[in-house]
Amino acid sequence: MKKYLEYFYYSLPFQLVVLHFRRYQVFLLFWFILFATVSGSFMRPFGANALFLSPEYLGKVNFLSTFMVGVAIAIFVMAWNIATFILHARHIKFLATTAQPFLKFYINNAVIPLVFLVFYCYKAVVYSHHHQLLSWGAIVWLILGFGTGFLLITSLSFFYFFGADKRIFKTFAPFLLAANNRYIHSSKRKVVSPEKLNSDMDVKWFLSAKLGLRRARDVRYYSAEFLDTIFKKHHIAAVVAVFAALAFLFVVGYLMDNPVFVFPAAASVTILFSILISVAAATSFFFRSWSVPLVILVYLFFNFLYRNQIIETRNQAYGLDYTKKHEWPVYSEAVMDTIASAANIESDKLRFISRLDAWKLQQSEEKPVAYILCVSGGGLRSANFTMNVLQQLDSITSGNFLKQTVFISGASGGMLGAAYFRELYLQRLQHPDLYLQDKKYSDAMGKDLLNPLFSSLVSRDLISATKTARVLGYTYKKDRGYAFEKQFNTNTGNTLQKTIGSYQPFEDSGKIPSMLISNVITMDGRRMLIGTMPYRFLMRNLDTANELVGNIDAIDFQSYFHLQQPQNLGLTSALRMNATFPYVLPNVWMPTRPIIDVMDAGLRDNTGLETALKMIVNFKAWFKQNTAKVVVIQIRDREMKKWEVDEDPPGLLNTATKPFLLLQNNWYRMQDYTQGDQLAFAKKLYGSNLHFVWFQYIPAKQDAPASLSFHLTTAEKKDIRQTLFDSLNLSSFRKIRNLYPVTEAGNTKRAE
Repeated sequence: MKKYLEYFYYSLPFQLVVLHFRRYQVFLLFWFILFATVSGSFMRPFGANALFLSPEYLGKVNFLSTFMVGVAIAIFVMAWNIATFILHARHIKFLATTAQPFLKFYINNAVIPLVFLVFYCYKAVVYSHHHQLLSWGAIVWLILGFGTGFLLITSLSFFYFFGADKRIFKTFAPFLLAANNRYIHSSKRKVVSPEKLNSDMDVKWFLSAKLGLRRARDVRYYSAEFLDTIFKKHHIAAVVAVFAALAFLFVVGYLMDNPVFVFPAAASVTILFSILISVAAATSFFFRSWSVPLVILVYLFFNFLYRNQIIETRNQAYGLDYTKKHEWPVYSEAVMDTIASAANIESDKLRFISRLDAWKLQQSEEKPVAYILCVSGGGLRSANFTMNVLQQLDSITSGNFLKQTVFISGASGGMLGAAYFRELYLQRLQHPDLYLQDKKYSDAMGKDLLNPLFSSLVSRDLISATKTARVLGYTYKKDRGYAFEKQFNTNTGNTLQKTIGSYQPFEDSGKIPSMLISNVITMDGRRMLIGTMPYRFLMRNLDTANELVGNIDAIDFQSYFHLQQPQNLGLTSALRMNATFPYVLPNVWMPTRPIIDVMDAGLRDNTGLETALKMIVNFKAWFKQNTAKVVVIQIRDREMKKWEVDEDPPGLLNTATKPFLLLQNNWYRMQDYTQGDQLAFAKKLYGSNLHFVWFQYIPAKQDAPASLSFHLTTAEKKDIRQTLFDSLNLSSFRKIRNLYPVTEAGNTKRAE
């Protein structure tokens, strides 16, 4: 037993694992992220594990999609081996005395990759069965796809390195054979003590190309310069392979407009890791101790170009005019005070009242029930849940729900679903045969948006961010923001490929509800309010006496950017600005002096309730005079009043990080607490004819809700649809049905 333990301890595979943990631990960080992601420990609420375990390509999880992930992981494994081969060369000089040293290094360095592959396949099988609801035959087919992709790239890589090894061996064969002969004769005369064989790393055994055990040679009988020369030749061959991969990604970046080149998100992320590892290794190989100063100089150089706008990689709002810099508005308190003057506020209120009057003319009752719709953020789970709820509401109101809806506000995914439903309703007004409850519309809100984001991040944003597109009359750079809009338009049949101004006549006439799309200015936390008309009356708060109070906490988009063609802003761009989750989508910078940028509306008002209540306060008199009831309907992607208690004792890490994560983990809860006070205030201010109805996504398994991302699995889509039949949601549907006029035996009546 002692003999076998000695073989194990002094073997190259074990010693390499130890060496990885002793040196260059940053490379192990990539493996840690992959393991944590696949296991569901890292960013599971955002669906990160689903991207790896259920990869989509061209909208399907199939042999080809898993094949591509297999290709990407093989590239990552090869990049990791190349990087560590370059960096650990001085510890494994004895491999230079053998044929095909890189192949032998790859085999002996396979412990971590093999553990990951087994772990990944196990998790993928379990996930496909329980979450994708696939048959065992389909699961085997997916695993075969992954294995085929992995083996193909591995084989092609070794084909390349075999050729390089042969050329290197042919060049150095005479010197290598002579050195080997000296070693053989010396070893016969004198037995060298094991501890002297390898001074850098204690290795006595390694696995050969045929997986047999071979004893490591004593490199003292070989010239150090000679061994270094052999390794350098292999390193150059490896670096050439890295640059070939980079060139391939450049090509992919220019071809991404074709959906064929939009790879699964897991493949894109893994390739990004491969690039980072490869560039780090190449930099270390060429510049040695100058690597860190070089990185600093490169950063300072690009930072200079970026700060002076010599290069511009920031995302823009498509349709907005950025060309006339001298007309960019100043972002200052004085300018905002001018915009939010009493006269401007009164003018906008009168204009919105004319919309309310037009809406009332569309109703069949003298005092109708007015609905105000609020939808929450929450990625595709919110978009899909919102669409399912709205289809059901349309059904129980005989197709008249949006006809009675006055106003829509919200954030992120919920606004994607609400905007799509409103567009379909508008189309039905023009084409009565359109069946709004068709399941294909809710399915469209569950289609993947995350794969094109990450593919663009790798192939365009980081590698080839130079390609441009002509959008709504102006030229913009193609990046992951552009990819998101393109995919969303594809998913929705290009029905939302319009400007916000195109909806103005329909909102003015009261045929469709007015929609206010907001986002948050990162500089100071103020909101930017985007609509088809100015909403300057929402820039300040009102007290109970209808007096303006407090500072300006919102900026009206239409009036502030009146010289930049605000009505020409693309609807999908406005929705994307509203749904800009940090880092997933790029912040959108605006043509202002100084430049500001905006992101997700959920940072200020994730449910849209703050905006809705401000509308009620501003038009309280009109609603009381012209409607029977005002019903605020809130569609939420998470439960209200959910009481969570963590009974597990905290660990040291949890205790240390808890103060930093307090705000992040409780952000939406704190909004609920604040808005609870606002609801009570609004109810008291308005009276008993103000009602609130909530629809909530309540997962079947509390510990496994649908992910908060732009990607949903089959099981998650099914779970979202099933939550419509939860007792709380059924009760809410009954409330709406009771508020809607129903006809029995020719008489119209309303249940009170």
